[in-house]
Amino acid sequence: MTDAPPPPSPDYPAQPAESAQPAQPNPYASQNPYASSTPYAAAPAQKTNVLAIVSLVLSILWISIPGVICGHIAMNQIKKTGENGRGLAIAGLVVGYLGIVGGILLAVLWIGLFAVAGVNSYTTY
Repeated sequence: MTDAPPPPSPDYPAQPAESAQPAQPNPYASQNPYASSTPYAAAPAQKTNVLAIVSLVLSILWISIPGVICGHIAMNQIKKTGENGRGLAIAGLVVGYLGIVGGILLAVLWIGLFAVAGVNSYTTY
């Protein structure tokens, strides 16, 4: 290894002297530094379809048939308008159809119980 001399230091220009003029206040100092420089407002949040909400609420309250109808109308509206609420409409449809099936099963059970209760298996003479 050879001892190489260090590279020469670069010649920097001298720093300018402080100006004798008084400092002017910054006209933008009072503004919010995080504010957007564009004059446009933020895009409004997308709306949720009201019928989707109504569908889910009606289906949960065991008013299943209107809940299912509102769910189908909401799905059609969401497809056309692009609103939010598709998941709510699907949930309203699922809960509504389950309520309808549960109601039918409950009706069949009651009819069966009354039919069995009306049959007398023994006779008295």
